Order: sequence, then structure tokens, then C-alpha cells
Amino acid sequence: MNIAVLGSGTIGQSWCALFLAAGYQVTAFDPKASRETEIREFVSNSEAPLRALGYSHAGSLTDFCFTTDAVKAVEGAQVVQESAPENLALKKQLYRLIEPVLDPKSLVLSSTSGLTLEMLQTSFSDPSRILIAHPFNPPHLIPLVEVLGNELTAPDHIRWTLSFYECLGKVPIELKKSIPGHVANRLQAVLWQEVLHLAKEGVASLSDIDKAIVNGPGLRWAICGPNQLFSLAAGAEGLEGFIDHLGPSFQDWWSEAGHVELDTDTRQFIKRNYLSVDENEQRAIKAYRDHLICKILNEKKLENSVLLGDHLDPPT
Repeated sequence: MNIAVLGSGTIGQSWCALFLAAGYQVTAFDPKASRETEIREFVSNSEAPLRALGYSHAGSLTDFCFTTDAVKAVEGAQVVQESAPENLALKKQLYRLIEPVLDPKSLVLSSTSGLTLEMLQTSFSDPSRILIAHPFNPPHLIPLVEVLGNELTAPDHIRWTLSFYECLGKVPIELKKSIPGHVANRLQAVLWQEVLHLAKEGVASLSDIDKAIVNGPGLRWAICGPNQLFSLAAGAEGLEGFIDHLGPSFQDWWSEAGHVELDTDTRQFIKRNYLSVDENEQRAIKAYRDHLICKILNEKKLENSVLLGDHLDPPT
């Protein structure tokens, strides 16, 4: 299968690494010619973690090519993974450029995190061929992909897209309704707001709140979602029993949750209270993060077998 990756920033580079590792042919587009070198370096650097996850072609650039011409990038592609900047006018211009040369059966899958599907569809004469397929960073490692179609989307296209990502080793979820930020980003946005609220109220430092999450609920969230966790906590009584027991406390905590604006005061608070790290430390932290992500995923894979690198025929 030929895959075109439109936009070669952080997300696009990560998609390139994954698609190549799964054995697909990849053509990447970006108006900046320098992106080619960045992609090649990213693919090489991602070889170890992707091989640890079982991708036999990890690190290979044999089936990779790059172009600064979006039209050339999509010619012959069965799938177009669009990861252009979050600029609606720019995306619309890109879509109008590529649609006349797209294969009749090809799908455009947008990585957008903030724009709605309805906004994107207005740029296509055939709006049924574009879906949102929002990854969680970094896409080459984190399994989650949020897939969204609507009443203008052919049901077969949604089913095929979900299967496409499953065969890549991803865990796609289908969103039933369009909402800015989708699901996961909205959840982490609400959590971060309460983190900032607690820190500004003097309850604990930003660093200690990070430790609380990493060494407390974060460990459980890699295994179970909140509904399942709370259901397990109540034993045979399940989620209903949990609500009977702790529901009033949760209601009080919800009522007391803080509202924080990312204004000058908050930004200055973060600057004063959270120590930034230099590029070398960032690289080390990312490498450590990726190493542990792979270990966690491989442990989970022992219980939930996932076929990696399977190939699908183009959508019909």
C-alpha cells in the first residue's frame, strides 16, 4: 500500500516512522525541503523502540521518498494521512489542491486535534472521503487513534479506517459526535486545569502533583479506565455501588474544582514554579519515556495479542 503523509512536522514524522516500520511505501510532503533530513533522522532514531514493539521494518528508508509538491505526494496513494499545521485556511488550500488527483478510492485521514470534521469537509466536492484520525503523541508509539466520521461519511469508510489502524497495532476508537479537542485532549485539559488550580492554591507544588499522578492514578490508567477502576473498587456492587459509597464526595470535589485561565498571572506562576530542562535533558527524558512506553505495551500485548504489520486492500 502507498501512503502519503502531508505535513512533516513532529506528528507527520512520527506517522512516517510507523508506516515505514509496518512495511508500507511512504511519500512525505512538506513545503520545507529541510524536512526530509528531519524525517530520515526521526525514522532512524525510532528504530529501536519500534523494533521492540515487533515492527520488522523499523528504521528502513527503502520505501520512503520526499517531495515539496503535494500533488506528487498523493499520486497513487491509497491513504493520505494529513498532518498539516492547525490552520483551517491552509488545510482547505491543501485539500483543494490534491482532490483532483486523488485515487477514486483513496481516503484522507486528518490528524487535526482542534478543527471539526464539518470544517474540513467544506473543502471537498466529495466530503465522504475525509475523516478525522487524531493520534496521541507520539503516534508511532502511543496506540490511541480517535476516528470520526459523520452523516456525510460512507459507513464502509469508517469501518475500513478502524481496521487500517488496528492492523498497524493501534487502538482506534470511534467518536460518535464532533467536538473540539475530541476525547483524550479534553480529558487531559480538564486534569491540567485542576493541577494548576491546586498548585496556585498552595496545595502542592507542580512537580509534586506530577509525582502524584505518575505514581498514583497514572499507573492504573495504563490498565483500566476510570469507569472500570471505580467499578472494581466496589467489588460485587460494581459502579453503582461505588457511586452509592463515594458519589457524594465526588460531587463535592466537582463543585470545588477550580477554574484557571492561561493568562499572564498563570503563565508567570508556571515560569516561577516549574523548572524547564535543556535540549539534552529533553532528549534523555523522551528516550526514557519511549523505552518505558514500549515495555508497558509489550507487557499488555502478552494479554491482548495484536497483529503488527498486517496489510489491507484499499477501501472499496
